[in-house]
Amino acid sequence: MRNIGRVRLGAVAAAGALALTLTACGGAGAQPSTPAANSAPNAVSVVQPNNKEIETLFDNWNKALATLDPQKVADLYAPDAVLLPTLSNNVRSDRAEIVDYFEHFLENKPQGEILERHVKVLGSNSAIDTGTYRFTLGKDGSKVDARYAYVYEKVNGKWLIVNHHSSAMPEKI
Repeated sequence: MRNIGRVRLGAVAAAGALALTLTACGGAGAQPSTPAANSAPNAVSVVQPNNKEIETLFDNWNKALATLDPQKVADLYAPDAVLLPTLSNNVRSDRAEIVDYFEHFLENKPQGEILERHVKVLGSNSAIDTGTYRFTLGKDGSKVDARYAYVYEKVNGKWLIVNHHSSAMPEKI
């Protein structure tokens, strides 16, 4: 039992040392207090995205819809993304399945508009955008209101959708 206690105590001490190191280097949400600290050769700079940057990701997705090219839309998703689409009962969990969904969905010539939005930045490389949106289907002019959740991760400097859930509103407005 004593060895387990030492291991736990050692892990707590190591975690504390890591937290102090991250704070000193500007990580874990800390901000360097002087310009000199910003230029230190080994300092880690963590830049949080703002809500507007995350909101722009939907605009980019909507522009990809307008191309009517399912490959361009799928390019905005991570290779292991999961899509729970509005107009399909099938979960899409790889690129081929996501492309297949958009091949059919884009036949409707959809354009989305946000009705209500709640952005939550989780860190420098992740964020969630949730709310409600409306699709106007250019094919026949009909409208589909839905709830949505986009989970984004920044991978190699590029924001990608890792999880997208969209479901038609259960009640007519």
